[in-house]
Amino acid sequence: MAGHSHWAGIKHKKGRADKERSKIFSKLSKEITVAAKLGAKDLSTNPRLRSAIQSAKSANMPKDNIQRAINKSELNKNLNYNSINYEGFGPEKIAVIVEALTDNKNRTASNIRTIFQKNGGNLGSTGVASHQFKQVGVIRIEKNKISDNEILELAITAGAEDCLSKGQYHEIITIKENFYKIKIEIEKKIIEFVSSKIEWLPVNKVLLDKEKTKSVLNFLEMLEDDDDVQQVYANLEVDINFQEKI
Repeated sequence: MAGHSHWAGIKHKKGRADKERSKIFSKLSKEITVAAKLGAKDLSTNPRLRSAIQSAKSANMPKDNIQRAINKSELNKNLNYNSINYEGFGPEKIAVIVEALTDNKNRTASNIRTIFQKNGGNLGSTGVASHQFKQVGVIRIEKNKISDNEILELAITAGAEDCLSKGQYHEIITIKENFYKIKIEIEKKIIEFVSSKIEWLPVNKVLLDKEKTKSVLNFLEMLEDDDDVQQVYANLEVDINFQEKI
């Protein structure tokens, strides 16, 4: 199931080394600020903040940046970010879900719509693409943290739905409702995760040829490059041979 939800296998394999660190840190900071604003600053009682900080640490975000993002939730009382999902179809009719955090809905909607249109896609209404996905919890752990057999046993004991070890990471899949409970169990053994969050898993994936796949990936990266976009999910199947060449 690696790379299942939004070409995660490619993104994590590349380590997003080709992205600007400042842009990555900006997105992570925004999530930390929102998580800190919505809940307690105590990581033990605020799983969203704990997950955001874990992701920031995995991206080698400096501690000072993390603390500034937390402090921003207190300093800017009037700063309000809205969580919005956008749905549509990209090149080759690939179903896409875009998760955004924005302080200006009109700007974000306009930017995302423009990206869809310029790439031959179209932004639709709520539900137009999400019925082709299901929400699951996904925990990614670096392989050097624990062996394949140990993580499989840990995942089964914790009650996870699936556990796969491919590439550089272990992926633990949970049903949405049990995500935080299972995550807490996993954290008793492993402290640092590459990422841990609720993601959109495509029910069926579409396999395209090399050129069409490249076109769709370029489109998805354009979406991710938007400052307000946090995550992009698509029902694109990427051939393993194609992944290895990236």
